[in-house]
Amino acid sequence: MNTAQKESRQDLVQSMELIPSLPLYKRAPREDENGRPLSDFMMIIPKLRQRPEPFIAETVAKIEQVLNRFTHAVVFADLNLKLNVLWVIVRPETRVCWRLPAAINNAVPEAVLVAQPAL
Repeated sequence: MNTAQKESRQDLVQSMELIPSLPLYKRAPREDENGRPLSDFMMIIPKLRQRPEPFIAETVAKIEQVLNRFTHAVVFADLNLKLNVLWVIVRPETRVCWRLPAAINNAVPEAVLVAQPAL
């Protein structure tokens, strides 16, 4: 990453709220700051919540590393351990809805894009 990219990169805002909150459809943005619609995708990480805590922490760290590489596009991300679902909202940039899930799958091979056929 060059100096200009480092200076313009914004770190993702993290939230580890463990209290009940508003449903995602009320919290998640649907439009960007200019009123343009955003895109989203969901990934399932089978049996993640049943894994040992260190494995979960490692998986979350891997996902975070990937999301940090795409800060220019990621607007919102939510990992729901109860459902084993990662929901990501992105700016509709060329191929980001394929490149980002592929990068997550590369880092966390058990993560499957919803609607992606199982192998």
